[in-house]
Amino acid sequence: MRKAVRERGLRRFVSKSVRGLGTSVTTRLTLSFLLVILMTSAIFTVAGIRLIGDRIVAEAQETVKRDLNSAREIYAGRLRKINDVVRLTADRYIIITALRSENVEDAAVELLRIKEKENLDVLTVTDTNGTVLIRANNWDLAGDDQGGDELVAAVLRDRIPAAATSIVAEEELLKESLLLAKQAHFKFIDTPMARARSETEQTSGMMLKAASPIFDYDGDFLGIVYGGILLNKNYEIVDEVKQTVFQGLKYKGEDIGTATIFQDDVRISTNVRNEDGSRAIGTRIMEEVYDQVILNGQPWVDRAYVVNNWYITAYEPIEDLNHQRIGILYVGILEQKYQDIQTEIIFAFLTITIIGMLVTMAFSYFISQRISIPIKRLVSASKEIADGNLDAKVEIQSGDELGKLADTFNKMGTALKERDEQLKEFTRKKIMESEKLALIGQLSANVAHELNNPLQGIVTYSHLLLENKPAEDAENDSLQKIVIQANRCRDIIRGLLDFSRQRKPDKTLCDVNDVLTGCVSLLERQAIFQNIQINYDLQADLPKAIIDPAQIERVFINLLVNAAEAMDGNGQLTLSTRFDPSERSIELEFADSGHGVSRENLEKIFDPFFTTKDTGHGVGLGLAISYGIVKEHKGTISVESEIGQGTTFTVRLPVTVEESVSNGQPV
Repeated sequence: MRKAVRERGLRRFVSKSVRGLGTSVTTRLTLSFLLVILMTSAIFTVAGIRLIGDRIVAEAQETVKRDLNSAREIYAGRLRKINDVVRLTADRYIIITALRSENVEDAAVELLRIKEKENLDVLTVTDTNGTVLIRANNWDLAGDDQGGDELVAAVLRDRIPAAATSIVAEEELLKESLLLAKQAHFKFIDTPMARARSETEQTSGMMLKAASPIFDYDGDFLGIVYGGILLNKNYEIVDEVKQTVFQGLKYKGEDIGTATIFQDDVRISTNVRNEDGSRAIGTRIMEEVYDQVILNGQPWVDRAYVVNNWYITAYEPIEDLNHQRIGILYVGILEQKYQDIQTEIIFAFLTITIIGMLVTMAFSYFISQRISIPIKRLVSASKEIADGNLDAKVEIQSGDELGKLADTFNKMGTALKERDEQLKEFTRKKIMESEKLALIGQLSANVAHELNNPLQGIVTYSHLLLENKPAEDAENDSLQKIVIQANRCRDIIRGLLDFSRQRKPDKTLCDVNDVLTGCVSLLERQAIFQNIQINYDLQADLPKAIIDPAQIERVFINLLVNAAEAMDGNGQLTLSTRFDPSERSIELEFADSGHGVSRENLEKIFDPFFTTKDTGHGVGLGLAISYGIVKEHKGTISVESEIGQGTTFTVRLPVTVEESVSNGQPV
């Protein structure tokens, strides 16, 4: 009580002193340091030792929780590896071929090779009803029904891979191997505080197991392959946990950390040692832990006496495919280490507190002086920038954080000024571009609405007049010109509509080489292509891309026709494709040997209504439409050209991971 009164009085005194001394940063910092020192010393003197002790225990428990998470990940990683091996086995050609031909003996050698290579204890193939066709362990035993196995039943039901920890009965282990049945057998060792059990031994085994359906190349279900490893007396996982998590460290001759896998309440895999140094296989867990973890399904994190020493322990349940609790995963850290750490930290804490209080009080005033002046300069410059003066600078010559802060502040001001100018220029360009596109779109809609119907009448009646006139009629030449110009107007309107109403691409997985060669086959018999030599440089193993083939064909045809017209129907056209792995994109080049495009025209070549063709031979929308289509595909289109040297258009289309798309289906 007296202590609390003294602390309240001290705070009131400091508060009044600060108010009386004004707003000086130096004064406030000095008094703040003093207040922190005094309050920290008082609190830690009274409660520090107890807090340290509680914190060390809590830290030990948090550590063992993290260790349990690591152990769980190692355990789950081993299960995932088994699942991967089984799935890959199901996809093997020799397995599929053997099941299709009903000659499973052909797959027996391959099955045994996989089992030995991947260190599996079990690898078996069944038919579509769960009847065993061949066992890698026992080729002579087949025909028994495994449809009652939880994993096999799940795959038969869902036709998808499944993996889980599973309990395997003795009779099933004997079908695989007598050695596996012996490996799973345990005689219980009397253990203090264990729950009462009438059994004296255990014959079933706990297995990491996976099963996967086998489909042929037409998608027909052929059977199931399942495999796994027996955990009983298998120390790979617990030793990996010990080496990975605890790095095999020892403390005063004892392992600093241990790991165990329980089947029900029996240790079946552990690196906990008996007093004679042997592994404590067959010993059992204390009843209190068993009730909380197995019966209630709750983790246990607390100190516990394990075999012959005290540990900070963590336990969590292991569940099978049906979420039934069948075992326990455990990690533990030697408690003695934390007890010694607690004693050392208490003495170190007392020493550091006293020294730190004295040193901090001595330097508080000096530090506050060094901090306050640069801060004032930064505040002043900040106000200038806030008022719009982006040229404001801070002059602080020091190599500490405040000096770096000043440099950063100055760079920030410069960057803000540059970005402000860039933003203004960018905004101006975007506004002009938006206004231009809006005007084009409005113009296109108005032209289509106002001219389409009367123009259709002109086209129709001009054709009728031309058909009804005799061939020698002098007016035929004028009528022919009317037909040509009316058709040209119709093409202009169609181009405007295409440009203003571009639809979203309907993408599928396509081979770009096939799309390109298909476009060439459509055009190569036209008159303008008769004297053009087309050279191909197409990458054979080009990955597929997700594109709208109809829209991309339009782009390709437009570029091909433009190239032919640029060469006046006589020259060489080189078509190239390649995959750029760094950019994850497909590049296509259309290189012609035509007359080329001038530098000033290159900058406008993708603008709507810009064309270098003679009047009547184009409206200047083809490349603009192509540019929009490629942009909708998240790609780019660029051009390089020199007068007299030809022109090269480059189209880049991004590649999407093939597995993420159903083959041939829209995305």
